[in-house]
Amino acid sequence: MKKCAILFDIMKKILVASTNPQVINTVKLGCKKYSLYFDADFYTDTDVALGSIDYELPEIKVVDFTSKEIDCHRMIATIDSDPWLHNGGIIAVASNAAQVQEIEDRKDPNILIVQTLSNFKENFTWLLRILWRNQHFLFNRGMQENFGGKETGSFICGNDPMEFRLYTRFLVGYMYSSNRISNDDLYSLQTVLMELLTNALEHGNCGITYDEKTKWLEKGGNILSLIAEKCKKPEIAARRIRIAYAIGQTKSKFVIRDEGAGFDWKKQLESDFSDGTHGRGMKLSESLVSSLTYNEKGNEVSFIINNLKDVANTIPSIMQSFASIKFADRQIVFRENDISNDLYFIVSGRYAIYANKKLVSVLSPNDMFIGEMAFLLNDRRSATVVSIGEGQLIKVPKVSFLNLIRRNPHYGIFLSKLLAQRVLNSTQKILSITSQLEDLKKRISVPSELQNFDL
Repeated sequence: MKKCAILFDIMKKILVASTNPQVINTVKLGCKKYSLYFDADFYTDTDVALGSIDYELPEIKVVDFTSKEIDCHRMIATIDSDPWLHNGGIIAVASNAAQVQEIEDRKDPNILIVQTLSNFKENFTWLLRILWRNQHFLFNRGMQENFGGKETGSFICGNDPMEFRLYTRFLVGYMYSSNRISNDDLYSLQTVLMELLTNALEHGNCGITYDEKTKWLEKGGNILSLIAEKCKKPEIAARRIRIAYAIGQTKSKFVIRDEGAGFDWKKQLESDFSDGTHGRGMKLSESLVSSLTYNEKGNEVSFIINNLKDVANTIPSIMQSFASIKFADRQIVFRENDISNDLYFIVSGRYAIYANKKLVSVLSPNDMFIGEMAFLLNDRRSATVVSIGEGQLIKVPKVSFLNLIRRNPHYGIFLSKLLAQRVLNSTQKILSITSQLEDLKKRISVPSELQNFDL
């Protein structure tokens, strides 16, 4: 049977906080080229920009550190402090290379990439193309269509650290947003991916030896300039790095492969780098993840991590003041037709949803909420909810949540987007089933006496 693929593309919003004409014009030109996919709003005032983030929840935020009128540190801190503002990501524009490094050192999972002004002007259109092709990595948790399933795919990178830094942020952000890794795991996964990709670039594709890199660094050289020097050779410049991933329910696997000649990885792992200027990356990676393995040639490395299961890795601070309720296995949360409109935030566990005594769905922390229909419609419960195993919910009274929405409008907008996404997913499933039924009708030979009946 032919599989029905249905795609709903929604234009992505870009918020630009900048007073720099070069930044503003660069974004306008990029959005003009991709006018069907991106729409930009421009703000020259920090408070107004933050207010727009509250109301619009833009997928991409361009935060311009070259604009002295913009309090970029406050903008990023505000976004970081609220998990519900973590949808999409931040593109930071820095004044110089030193500031790029300063921002990178924050290891902020919400920052997709940091660029100097000149690099931003050169690369922004390319960034838009990459962001659109990988848009499913940018949605906030609760928004991904494939939650709970298995995501497999790969990225192909050139010999540019900017590329694999961006793809690393995609993967780490997606793992974190879909509740598969914790805060500590986030840092470990990002570190390991960057270390292994750096090795694949430097020692794999570029063939830079340990001694060669040592001498270069001791002379005050920059590793990026050494990479650029190596890539002047066409055969090296043409090499690529492949990042493959399989993100499952309980475990996730990552594979990095370069096109170099390989290296003696066993010898490197046995070496003592305690006094060296570099070379600790392999051992650091080995200490942070399990099942780190190399192929015999030494041009491919893979590792596996265990995912979190049925646990929310972040609880919005606004939820922590409400009553937390623990449930035992098969305990009823509420019954169909009960009079109640409280909202439940899912902290941990799984919950079976029964309507008319039929199982219609199973919810987990990835779904974020239980009981939103009665909450919004001020109606009786439309289903019975039963815990599967032990779990924990936070009960939020309607009046309290409405007061929170008045102070933080994006909470209401986020809930609306979440529900809209669920409706969209249901529509996709219905259309897919309808298409499959139509296909069956064409394939099945129907007896003449039944041709007037709708199959």
